[in-house]
Amino acid sequence: MCRRPHFTRMQRAFDSLQVFASLRTFRSRLPLPRGERDGVRGLGRFGLVPAAVAAMLGVLTSTTRAELVPYKISGDAISASLTGSHGDAARGRTIVANHNTGLCLLCHSGPFPEDKFQGTMAPDLAGAGARWSEGQLRLRIVDAGKFNAATIMPPFYRVDRLARVPPAFRDKPVLTAVEVEDVVAYLMTLK
Repeated sequence: MCRRPHFTRMQRAFDSLQVFASLRTFRSRLPLPRGERDGVRGLGRFGLVPAAVAAMLGVLTSTTRAELVPYKISGDAISASLTGSHGDAARGRTIVANHNTGLCLLCHSGPFPEDKFQGTMAPDLAGAGARWSEGQLRLRIVDAGKFNAATIMPPFYRVDRLARVPPAFRDKPVLTAVEVEDVVAYLMTLK
C-alpha cells in the first residue's frame, strides 16, 4: 500500500484553511473574547500571508462610506495630519489591540501583556515612536506600498488598486482618517 504523507499533510492544511476562511467570515461579525486569536499566525509557512491579509481586508473594512482626505507624500512620510489635529493615543491603543478593527497584532507584536498571541512577521511595535517620525508612521499606515513595493503590510487608508474586495466593501478604507491619526498618536508614545 502506497502512503503519501506529504499529500495528506497538504490536504489537511488545505481543509483547515477552508474551515478557517468560512469561520473567519462568520466570526468577523462577532466580538472576540480578550486574548483569543483566529489561528492566522501559522499561515506564513504555507505562503498564504498576502492572501490571508487581502481576504481580511475585504471582510474587515469599515462599513460606512468615508471620503478620503487628500494627502501629500514628502520623501518617505506624510508630514501633515489627515485631520488637521493630533489623534487620541488611548483610542489608538484600542484600535491597535483590537483584532477586528486594526489587525495590527496579526503581524506585529508589542507592549500588550493582555494579548498572549501576537504576530512575528513584522517589526515589534515597541519603540516605533523612536524608530520612525510621526510622518513616517502615518505613511506606513496609510499605504506602506508607497515606499516599499514588496511590503506585505496592507494599505489601511487606500481604496484603489486593491484585489479581491467584496462589492459591499469597495471604496471604503479599513481605517478612517481619525482612526489613522489615533493609531499614529499611540505609536508615537512607544519610545
